[in-house]
Amino acid sequence: MTRTAVFEKTRAFNSSVKAASAIAALSILVAAGPALAQPAYPEQTVRILVGFSPGVAPDVTSRLLAERLASTWGKAVVVENVTGAGGNIATDRVAKAAPTGYTLGMIGNGSLVFSPSLYEKLSFDPLKDFAPITRVFVAANVLVIPAEVPAKTLPELVALLRAQPGTYAHAGVGTSQHLAAELFKSMAGVDIRPVAYRGTTAMLPDLLAGRVTLAFGNVSNVLPPVREGRLRAFAVTSVKRSAAAPDLPTMIEAGYADFEAVPWFGLMAPAGTPPAIIERLNRETVKILAQPEVRKKLNDLGLDVIPGTPAEFASAIEREMPRWAGVIKQLGIKATE
Repeated sequence: MTRTAVFEKTRAFNSSVKAASAIAALSILVAAGPALAQPAYPEQTVRILVGFSPGVAPDVTSRLLAERLASTWGKAVVVENVTGAGGNIATDRVAKAAPTGYTLGMIGNGSLVFSPSLYEKLSFDPLKDFAPITRVFVAANVLVIPAEVPAKTLPELVALLRAQPGTYAHAGVGTSQHLAAELFKSMAGVDIRPVAYRGTTAMLPDLLAGRVTLAFGNVSNVLPPVREGRLRAFAVTSVKRSAAAPDLPTMIEAGYADFEAVPWFGLMAPAGTPPAIIERLNRETVKILAQPEVRKKLNDLGLDVIPGTPAEFASAIEREMPRWAGVIKQLGIKATE
């Protein structure tokens, strides 16, 4: 073989090697494309919207998570209280936010499960407008009355209300407190009129002052005044007794069959949020909720931690919507109440 032929053969071989290397490199880039195209998260402040006033269970829980997530990420995580419409205003804002992972919501079954049956027109679709991250907690409501109301037992309260109509305070139309009171009204055959407030803490002053007859308040908010003797408690609305108040019977134990009306809340993002961000938020939120000190803080407030997968969160909404649609229709509850 001549020197020229050897040179041409060597050059052809080197060219083929370069081409193969370029193709291999391109293949690696294409395979890694989505990951390389995905910006680091988070790069800026993350907001968690809460539809209720400061100091209530979803607010306290959100602030606990925000503190831990900020420590993990090295980025600010802030909680914003957007009150009104039983949490629906905040829920609507989350639904309409950019799907970037920087606006999240601590959203409850009031908005996701009850509201679709209470409102003829709802500005968001619980099944289509959100990317579930994880459920966070479930709590009990407690039937309480001001200490000066002359009823020492639940049967005495029912007898009093049958003889003398009263009022009940609730944390917003479509909340579990509202529906619990309507269930009680129907099952006990009493005449009580609703008085709506922007959250449990907003209704407490009137309840403590005796300006309303009763309320089904969140366990974490009403137990302190119960222990101080300013409110009298009769029963909890959960199927099982609350660890925070084990001496209180359930409404079922008190004679109201199948009575259950509890609030639960979970972390949501707008629909279309990148799956990688949802997966990271789920993983790190569940990890935080598994920390013993976090569980103790929430348990001490009467909250049971219920983390899970995004799919489990979505299934809970789909499962509970038909049940509560039937209850709301049967009771004839309207969103104008």
